[in-house]
Amino acid sequence: MNSDIPFDVQERYKKLKELIEHHRHLYYVKDNPEITDEAFDSLFRELELIEKKYPELVTVDSPTQRVGGVPQKEFTKVTHASRQWSFDDAFSWEGLQAWDDKIRNFIRKNGLTDDGLEYCCELKIDGLKIVLTYENGILVRGATRGDGQVGEDVTQNVRTIRTIPIQLKQPLSLVVVGEAWIGKKSLERINTEREKTGEPLYANTRNLAAGSLRQLDSKITASRDLNSFIYDIDMVTGGDVPPTQYEEIKLLDVLGFSTNPYATVCRSLEEVHDFYITWTQKRHSLDYELDGIVIKINNRNIQNVLGYTAKSPRWGVAYKFPAEQVTTIVEDIVLQVGRTGVLTPVAHLKPVRVAGSTVSRATLHNEDEIRRLDVRVGDTVVIQKAGDVIPDIVRVMTELRTGKEKKFVWPTVVPACGGDGSIERIPGQSAWRCVSKNSFEQQKRKFYHFVSKKSFDITDMGPKVVDMLLEQNLISEYADIFTLEKGDLLDLPRFAEKSVDNLLQAIQKSSRVTLARLLVGLSIPQVGEETAHDLAQQFQTIENIRHATFDQLEKMSGIGPIVARSVVDFFKSTENKKILDNLLQVITVTVGSSKTNILQKFIDQTFVLTGTLSSMTRDEAKEKIRERGGEVSSSVSKETDYVVAGDNAGSKLTNAQKLGVTILSENEFLALL
Repeated sequence: MNSDIPFDVQERYKKLKELIEHHRHLYYVKDNPEITDEAFDSLFRELELIEKKYPELVTVDSPTQRVGGVPQKEFTKVTHASRQWSFDDAFSWEGLQAWDDKIRNFIRKNGLTDDGLEYCCELKIDGLKIVLTYENGILVRGATRGDGQVGEDVTQNVRTIRTIPIQLKQPLSLVVVGEAWIGKKSLERINTEREKTGEPLYANTRNLAAGSLRQLDSKITASRDLNSFIYDIDMVTGGDVPPTQYEEIKLLDVLGFSTNPYATVCRSLEEVHDFYITWTQKRHSLDYELDGIVIKINNRNIQNVLGYTAKSPRWGVAYKFPAEQVTTIVEDIVLQVGRTGVLTPVAHLKPVRVAGSTVSRATLHNEDEIRRLDVRVGDTVVIQKAGDVIPDIVRVMTELRTGKEKKFVWPTVVPACGGDGSIERIPGQSAWRCVSKNSFEQQKRKFYHFVSKKSFDITDMGPKVVDMLLEQNLISEYADIFTLEKGDLLDLPRFAEKSVDNLLQAIQKSSRVTLARLLVGLSIPQVGEETAHDLAQQFQTIENIRHATFDQLEKMSGIGPIVARSVVDFFKSTENKKILDNLLQVITVTVGSSKTNILQKFIDQTFVLTGTLSSMTRDEAKEKIRERGGEVSSSVSKETDYVVAGDNAGSKLTNAQKLGVTILSENEFLALL
């Protein structure tokens, strides 16, 4: 204690903090206040007066410190202690059954029984994912999900959310995950206020939550009525994670977090479906938006066995509610030229609100779909939208036709294709493509893809910049990007010296790229991210891939004859050879490990990473392992050779100890490298 402050003042201050926190929890989290708002405000004012007189008493966990002072200039990037995954989706009972069959087969293959399998069902809140870090029970960081590995530090704004405790009821160090959300009534109130001032309105509660959490001035965030539900413990030190998902939610409640009260344990898939049907019908009775339920295997040990795919946890799935449907009118049908020259018919619609946003387009997929629907310009149609995907036309309301509707005639020439505009049907498919491969529209879309996050990830080079560079003839093929100079850019509209420097730095940084990202960036038909990664792992170098035979490719797991033929044809093209040769002159491709290289000391060895490494990111550690011929897994099993344990290592460390797997500290891992 501070000897300069009277003892009775310090004691009063400590008790006030505890009492205010107690009543905050009852009011905001439990919705069960014991005192009036006036009484609470009186306690809060007394605390403020003590802090004003004795500022040295103020600590970060004080209730008065929820709202920051000076607005931030920008959000800093933070690396998550463990990757933030997103669940695969199921849209039907059949899809749910297929997921269940898959995990049961996986469980049995790993020597466990699937008898008595339990599912923890939770409501899927349509908000914004948040990741909270506590040290010794004190909130030290709040972050957005970002790309799953790197998010943004929004601690100041998270502290304004009254349902998030600044101090836990137990002094644990942990990372928890949840959802920040805003209620429908708050959306209505805020939009009413914005309408009066002529500001644009928020489309839905999710957009409002995201916009509120990313305010640089935390005072604005504090005015927005953000709320939260926390549903997962990512890692914990100084305590154990409960053995089931349901008990984990109960522990979060005990620690002082706001948890959704409707989580339920189901003992059969039929019970899960009943839970889903119940909330499909009741979803609109709540103040917060739902877009489905989340189903998790309840037993954490089984979760650990199931592990993860490259994209999602195997042990969980999001069972989405039926897509919302509305009617609107088709004003036109146009053909959109994709980056590989494939033509996609798109219906231009009379704008209509559906699933919380205004839409004016719907995909028609291909010529056969237009014929199946018999959709015409002028038709009234039913459209549906699930999540963020472009809407689909479900059916045409032919009973409302007037006779003025116009049939869509598939053209023989599409000017946007370039050349003479001729098109051709893709062999074996119901789709058409441009004969010419060099139209301006295709070029634009290829460049958009090339600079995107999935490919070369050139920040500061969005579609508008690409369009400008193409229109000014500063780029005509990929290699041109990496030869741009300052003088080329300074005279362009809206380009100041600082923005030019930023762009050139981003280009320079992106000139070193992995083989998998290079393959994605080349826009090879039929080759997406997963296929690109498989090709990179199998062939190791771009030269090996460009000279691979059809037979070599087809024999690969996951690559059939269509993909194999596409890859072979792509690299046979004289034009593609020239584009790739020029590109390889100005970039550096990080070469994968070779199974025949004598230096590949990790061949046939499997590593699992857990916790935070101080000397490198988790992705960098994975890359170093793979460079040496090793494999990286997301879950610990008897087949695991090493578990690399950094700071705040989670349950994977515990599993490794139980299974007798060799555990490496960060220093031991570096020595092994």
